[in-house]
Amino acid sequence: MTGFIVVNKTVGVSSAQEVNKIKRLTNTPCGHMGTLDPMASGVLPVAVGKASRLFDYFLDKRKTYTATFRFGIDSDTLDTTGNVIKTGAPVPDESTVCSVLDNLCGEVLQIPPRFSAKNIGGRRAYQIAREGKEFELPPKKVIIHSVKLLKKVDEDSYSFEIECGGGTYIRSIARDMGKMLGTCAVMSSLVRTRSGAFTIDKSVSTDRLTAENIGDFIIATESVLPYGCVYPSESEAKKLFNGLTVESKLPDGIYKIFYTDGSFYGLAEVKHSNLKVRTKLC
Repeated sequence: MTGFIVVNKTVGVSSAQEVNKIKRLTNTPCGHMGTLDPMASGVLPVAVGKASRLFDYFLDKRKTYTATFRFGIDSDTLDTTGNVIKTGAPVPDESTVCSVLDNLCGEVLQIPPRFSAKNIGGRRAYQIAREGKEFELPPKKVIIHSVKLLKKVDEDSYSFEIECGGGTYIRSIARDMGKMLGTCAVMSSLVRTRSGAFTIDKSVSTDRLTAENIGDFIIATESVLPYGCVYPSESEAKKLFNGLTVESKLPDGIYKIFYTDGSFYGLAEVKHSNLKVRTKLC
């Protein structure tokens, strides 16, 4: 069994727990693309079987979130699950919030939250933070494509649609937005609505999955890979599928390659007019 399942992750459950459910139901190794914190929900693409070999071949790394930020308070985790360390700070009005949104976008150096899975000397940052030890996390270059105000949801909270590249911390955007507005803010809810080619309208809760129906929710690997197709002749296939190269007139690049019966084999690369298989799935 090979392909992708777009899980709609449940609040309060870790990404690893969701993946483990898929593993048990398929009795197949699985992996996920892009961890979601336990308090977050939404799109969690899970690769079933050998599909996990293809993570690096997804060109579209963009992710879209609907996030709610609560202003006027601060916490050690940058969200409402942590220990509150400040209250009573000003809550900006809607027009003031809108005035800083463009300043958050572009290629920026973002400092990850102290309570994160960043590696520090072989340990996770959140482990060190829980011990109350002081440490600094270096800023990381991320891309934030857009931050749009959706609505005011409470007297101190606003919801936003955020589109960003991989590795971006939405909690850090809340912190940075608060600083720009001369106050503080934390994230109170987060839903990922899109991760690359995978969208929430195609997602399924793992509570709905059974060993009998899970195959109905597996997306064919080749359908989500953004590459052209190669259908080798029988003689070419014999060489290619035994690790050899064949001449090709195709432009240099990555291609989906298929068996002579039309079934998906894996990925191949054309380089200097030579075609060779790079990743075998079947």
